[in-house]
Amino acid sequence: MLLAFVAAAGLLCAADSKYGKPLTVKEPMPLATLLAHADDYNGKTVQVKAKITDVCQAMGCWLELVNDDGQHIHFEAHEAGIEFPKDSAGRMAIVEGKFVKAELSREAAIEKAKEEAKDKGKPFDPSSVKAGFSYEIEGSGAVLLSK
Repeated sequence: MLLAFVAAAGLLCAADSKYGKPLTVKEPMPLATLLAHADDYNGKTVQVKAKITDVCQAMGCWLELVNDDGQHIHFEAHEAGIEFPKDSAGRMAIVEGKFVKAELSREAAIEKAKEEAKDKGKPFDPSSVKAGFSYEIEGSGAVLLSK
């Protein structure tokens, strides 16, 4: 009986963690594909699987994700009311939401970078910020995969 309990507890610990709405897209696309065809996916619901490199340390409301090639995407979940565990870095995630490609002025890029530095609890250096494009997924749901 004890052995069965230990096995069941192990399965519970190994379970994937679901956040927000259930995922609706059948299969995640490679992050490289999404970024290579950003204009085609702008404003559309997308799903990607990537490794979590950073989590909002203030509220757990966003994830920074990376693929094996070092390409990054920001997954913003604040509007969806999702709060991720702040120790999720290093785990794999499947995330879904509306892909947004936005052109940022230098001033807007500085504001965004300043807010992210605050959320990460890190110093902010405005001289390192450049204007350009910002890519993010406005999250609706996510699954953090078991380790």
